[in-house]
Amino acid sequence: MADQDVIDTGPEARTAPAMHADIEVIQAKIEEESAFVSRLQEEVARVIVGQQYMVERLLIGLLADGHVLLEGVPGLAKTLTVSTLAKVIKTSFQRIQFTPDLLPADLIGTLIYDPKSSEFQTKKGPIFANIILADEINRAPAKVQSALLEAMQEHQVTIGQNTFPLDDPFLVLATQNPIEQEGTYPLPEAQVDRFMLKLSIGYPDKDEEVKILRRVAGGPAHEVSPVVTPEEILRARSAVRMIYMDNQVERYIVELVFATRDPAAHGLADLVDLIHFGASPRASINLAKAARAHAFLRRRAYVTPEDVRAVGLDVMRHRVLLTYEAEAEEVTSEDVVTRVLDHIEVP
Repeated sequence: MADQDVIDTGPEARTAPAMHADIEVIQAKIEEESAFVSRLQEEVARVIVGQQYMVERLLIGLLADGHVLLEGVPGLAKTLTVSTLAKVIKTSFQRIQFTPDLLPADLIGTLIYDPKSSEFQTKKGPIFANIILADEINRAPAKVQSALLEAMQEHQVTIGQNTFPLDDPFLVLATQNPIEQEGTYPLPEAQVDRFMLKLSIGYPDKDEEVKILRRVAGGPAHEVSPVVTPEEILRARSAVRMIYMDNQVERYIVELVFATRDPAAHGLADLVDLIHFGASPRASINLAKAARAHAFLRRRAYVTPEDVRAVGLDVMRHRVLLTYEAEAEEVTSEDVVTRVLDHIEVP
């Protein structure tokens, strides 16, 4: 009987110490691989005043291997922040200005006939870089926007009959202006869903604006130097994937996403007539990935519900489609997602 007791209780007795040891190993890995974060943030701060939210979310996209869409009025340093981030990483960067006359070939490349060899040669486009800034992405027609789909999802590009893999890390950072809609082409839902995060960039506060005024009016802009290597980014991504996520946190993520699909079943009956389509499974996946990256930036080896809440709005604001009734009542997707985040019980 005593032997039976040992068999029954042994695995349970070993679970907690083993889990504790695993967390300690992951924590040591996080401490080692996150050393570059402070260097990167300090170097970016030499050019960018404030905007900690935007810089951190760009880092989350970089660490979680997810593309980022930045939305805000002109003059908020969206383009400058992205280009500065690219400069502090020793990697290739391309800025593509999206315009109504842009063609898919201008983005991904094309085949050019070579009379000498009597063969077609592949000329690769600017998409073949590690970090892509798609500036004012909604100014290009749908066929150009769609040319990005394969690159963003599959990390490869097809030109003619040949498919070319893209180098890692590969990250698309796109900007768009929410107030000027003349001459723009709204992003298709399939395109928007490819972005892990959609950021809503706000104005700086008074103190930050004074610093901006002094810095810009005081002389030439500061130059930044590369302080991070692509290898460090890839090692950090491996560490991010190791971060522990408890079953309760996983269930919490699923509850948040399901509350957008069936709000009545989650005590949100007032949202039933406002939501046309809820968030897709890609929202659950990206919530988990972004929450892990958020924990990594705080040097933690495990994910808490607060990590999920911190990135929840950015992950889901562009994945919840509203009804005409919601538009008539001037309810935004941000309002709906905020209600969900505030209502679903935190484990």
